[in-house]
Amino acid sequence: MIERILQSSRLLVFIAVFSTAISSFLIYLSCINIVFHMVQEVVFNLPTSTGQGKTVAVELLKLLDLLLIGITLQVIAVSLYRLFITPVKLNESQFLGALNIRDFHDLKITLIQVASVILVILFLEQAVELGGTLETLYLGLAIGIVMAASTFAWRSMK
Repeated sequence: MIERILQSSRLLVFIAVFSTAISSFLIYLSCINIVFHMVQEVVFNLPTSTGQGKTVAVELLKLLDLLLIGITLQVIAVSLYRLFITPVKLNESQFLGALNIRDFHDLKITLIQVASVILVILFLEQAVELGGTLETLYLGLAIGIVMAASTFAWRSMK
């Protein structure tokens, strides 16, 4: 009886799948809107100095950061769906096969790797926006510590 209840409760995972899929879609929609307005802004107010060009570059990096978060949410949604709601074999799912996600453990490793890329982009944004300041150094050190810890955790998980 308890096993039947627990097996039927796996459909509660659908709440997480639906929430992350909607979140991903909203981020993609927001990015399309941001790109539209950025193109409009650049076309009508073409940058005339390096400072204005840097501003455009930083905005594009922030957009890339948002897109990576959207992709991460999409990966979570599809992976949770495939792993818990309708389990399929790795070779039957092109999405999970491409990301080499066989189980929840592999999903965690993929998320650690994506989070590392997002942190690198965050540092790059800061470096372009503020240049070589002490704050940039502190942020770089903090990100380096987080990435070293996550790399250690990732290698320990294997």
